[in-house]
Amino acid sequence: MKPELKKRSPMRLHIWIWFMVFVVAVFVLLWVSQILFLQNSYDRMTASEVQRQANRITEAYRRGDAEEFRATCDDIAFSSNICITVYDSLQRPLIYSRDVLGINCVIHGWNNKSREIIRLLREEGNGVLCRKYPNPQTATDLLIYACTIGDTEKPEAYLLMNTPLVPAAMTVDILRRQLIIIMVILVLLACIISFIVSSRLAKPIARVTKEAEQLAHGRYDISFTGGGYDEANRLAETLTYASGEINRVDRMQRDLIANASHDLRTPLTMLKAYAEMIRDLSGDNPVKRNEHLGVIIEETDRLTALVNDILDLSKLENGRMKLDRTEFDMEQRLTEIVERYRGLSGVSGFRFTLETDGAARVCCDAGKIEQVICNLINNAMNYSGEDKQIFVTQKHTPQGVKISVRDTGEGMDQETLSRIFDKYYRSENYTRKVVGTGLGLSIVKAILRLHDYAFGVDSRVGEGSTFWFMIHDIVKDGETAPDSGEEKPDESTD
Repeated sequence: MKPELKKRSPMRLHIWIWFMVFVVAVFVLLWVSQILFLQNSYDRMTASEVQRQANRITEAYRRGDAEEFRATCDDIAFSSNICITVYDSLQRPLIYSRDVLGINCVIHGWNNKSREIIRLLREEGNGVLCRKYPNPQTATDLLIYACTIGDTEKPEAYLLMNTPLVPAAMTVDILRRQLIIIMVILVLLACIISFIVSSRLAKPIARVTKEAEQLAHGRYDISFTGGGYDEANRLAETLTYASGEINRVDRMQRDLIANASHDLRTPLTMLKAYAEMIRDLSGDNPVKRNEHLGVIIEETDRLTALVNDILDLSKLENGRMKLDRTEFDMEQRLTEIVERYRGLSGVSGFRFTLETDGAARVCCDAGKIEQVICNLINNAMNYSGEDKQIFVTQKHTPQGVKISVRDTGEGMDQETLSRIFDKYYRSENYTRKVVGTGLGLSIVKAILRLHDYAFGVDSRVGEGSTFWFMIHDIVKDGETAPDSGEEKPDESTD
């Protein structure tokens, strides 16, 4: 049953909303900067420009060249539309005077406020006066700038400058209308662009979502397609890989159930058949009865081994099986194991070769490591070549003691190598010659992961296979083995 998800707004709506937010933010920024603060910005810029020109005049005065001074003042007055008057220390306009504003000037003509401005300048005390001054004659605002030339207490001259402040109301009105038009255009462009962008962004995701719904309904062989941009392609590749892994696990689960059912059914069928034979045929014949009972016992042992392997693997994978670490000699343990297998050589026909490079004191779970070695030897017997040779090797390395089991069989290709440790996996190209539960290598993998030991397999088609693992817990001479304790299984991959 498909879970009910909280309905959310689509990506296209979110993208459109954010585009609108961006447009509104731009419009507000333009409105604030061009409408609300336009007059103040203009006034500050005008005052800064007048002050800069005043500094030019002051510098020209100090150089003492009268012609240069007058030329500088004339240039500033006509080019910047500024009335200029330079009074001497006795407040007489004898040094320089230029009126370019006419009735709009308050430092020339009958509307002259020069003496009042000089009085205000002297009251400032810092030698500079800069103010907005309303002209009642023209109902406009003027910018008055005055400064002393020379010492503030005993000035050589007084510089007075007057320039009009153009009202920005008409400019603001023009800008307001332009901004409204720009706002409408921006909204239309944002709608078009957001629709195009959202469609391009949402289309690959919508396609992947539709394909993912098929995956949720059990179609595990689906291949996802991204398109449009790198993130969508990476998402599609990841989902395609996940789909393949789910398909593989699903197939393994079906194979596991089929193999386990087959391995359980065969001994149960044999048990039932031979029990019926004892009841109907061999009940009074001791020889046949013992023969039939031997088969029942053998099949019971096989069934018990299969169930034990399944239980052991379940405990190992669930982390419920703990390690019992002890110190022992790996060379001696290997010798004992191989000797037991050599005892079966007369019946099985296998030849076992053991190669070691000296004693190896290790600290690990001896029982489980022995189970690993036996499972690897049994696996080698299943796939050994016609010569039935098995090679068991112990070698000291800088990383630890390496244990290897090599057969002389047909070897494995890369696909088989990547799946050889899976439960019940059997390659179509390689068939077991010795019957087993099909869980041996899975148990090997789980035990070695529980110990946190490196392991692997080296194989090429036609050259046999070598399964190996590395014991890292080495006990050197004079050292004591680490305390045995419980360990949690390592979740790292091989």
